Amino acid sequence: MAELNGLPVESDVLLRLALTNYGHFTTMRVEDGRVRGLGLHLERLVRDCRAVFGAGLDTEAVRRYVRQAVAGESGPRIVRVTVLDPAVDLGRPAAADQPQVLVTVRPGAAVPQSPLRVKSVRHEREVPAVKHTGLFGALHARRACQLDGYDDALFVGADGRVSEGGTWNIGFIRRDGVVWPEAEALPGVTAALLRQREAGAGAPVTLDELPQMQAAFATNAAIGVRAVSHIDEVSLDTGHPLLARLREAYLAVPGERL
Repeated sequence: MAELNGLPVESDVLLRLALTNYGHFTTMRVEDGRVRGLGLHLERLVRDCRAVFGAGLDTEAVRRYVRQAVAGESGPRIVRVTVLDPAVDLGRPAAADQPQVLVTVRPGAAVPQSPLRVKSVRHEREVPAVKHTGLFGALHARRACQLDGYDDALFVGADGRVSEGGTWNIGFIRRDGVVWPEAEALPGVTAALLRQREAGAGAPVTLDELPQMQAAFATNAAIGVRAVSHIDEVSLDTGHPLLARLREAYLAVPGERL
């Protein structure tokens, strides 16, 4: 299902998005009309809309469009809200200042999902603080890692710091608790909610430090908290008790009504 500003989307809008790939988005898990961290998702859309289009965004309209999109749906749904200007031109992106709201919906998978086996790659997303639609680099890295027998890629910057996965944040567990890697990366909503409840320390993490880590986990709105079983050849404890506590803490976050 796809709607633009609450109406059925026309194919030329999707074609323009495919041809220019200029926009930004957020993805949320909707259950019973509620979203964990809804306020943070809306704040991200407003912040990124200013960065990408130099324009404001009506968050009440966004909520209305999402409510309409999931009306009558049963079970968890993954809703992606993409903000784009259908009139954007490759030669004049500075003229794109009339953002529109595209809402797409798909079924939500059961959680928790099976542990991830990831491979480290040297990669940094363009404009990492913005959740933009430019996913080629991330998906190309993911594909390459899958061809090597892994599930996904874990990005490492030119400075040697572990940053994030292609579409998720990462956290580590060591003897003294949770560690959130400090690096240029997208600030995720799920990670922010967990940090509010479980705190943890922020610190640079390099690949050389992985043997000091007891466990690791990936986070985003679609998967919640997902254990990481391996990073390269380093094996991690997918049954660590703190992983269960983190999952429980996230699931205990009350959803906000759309």
